[in-house]
Amino acid sequence: MAAPVSEAAAAERTADRFTEALGHTFADPKLLAEALTHASAVPRQKTRGKPARGYERLEFLGDRVLGLVIAELLWRRFPNEAEGALTRRHTQLVRRETLAKIARSVELAPHIIMSVGEDAARTRESAGILADVCEAVIAALYLDGGLDAAARFIERNWAPLIKADATPPRDPKTALQEWAQGRGRGLPRYETVQIEGPAHKRRFTVRASVEGLEPESAAGSSKRAAEIAAAAALLARIAGGESGRGS
Repeated sequence: MAAPVSEAAAAERTADRFTEALGHTFADPKLLAEALTHASAVPRQKTRGKPARGYERLEFLGDRVLGLVIAELLWRRFPNEAEGALTRRHTQLVRRETLAKIARSVELAPHIIMSVGEDAARTRESAGILADVCEAVIAALYLDGGLDAAARFIERNWAPLIKADATPPRDPKTALQEWAQGRGRGLPRYETVQIEGPAHKRRFTVRASVEGLEPESAAGSSKRAAEIAAAAALLARIAGGESGRGS
């Protein structure tokens, strides 16, 4: 009969599987730890004169690294597509829902470091948190192993999604407008309901609404990105079978 595995050994084995999923062994493990640390777990005191940090700064960098790598992958795979089609593909591949999907596929959630209260509130399962931490992990890979390390992770996990779309997706705002007008519901309406963050890192929240449907809200780094995300969320609900009142 095999001896029971200790909790420490089980945790180490899980961490090893996660590192394997990232395809990179960190020379500076602190970078990965920072990428996985939620604000609720950041100590208030300074460490050796430097403030302790969560994943937010790395998320900022990871967003740009992801955007660059995805842009090159699309540029190489679809040499005959126009800029507009490539842009729609790019938007689809870097959106929050896609990042959260990738985060779940590499089992990122169990490794997020957060307070007991946030853990109890199931914060680690939030699509927004998963997406943000995934971007932070990409930045950690970039800083520790260079662009090649980050690109390997991105290509391995995003390539199946790129291959799955033979034709570029339609812009969600255009698709929602066509759906609404085709049913005599007029044009969709977009309302900016919140603007957060410093000037260099604005976060816009926009509400999209169509006559006869409950509205959907979404956030983005620009007003247009938030509108697209809100339109996509409303379309997803429509596709899921919700017809709303008056349909």
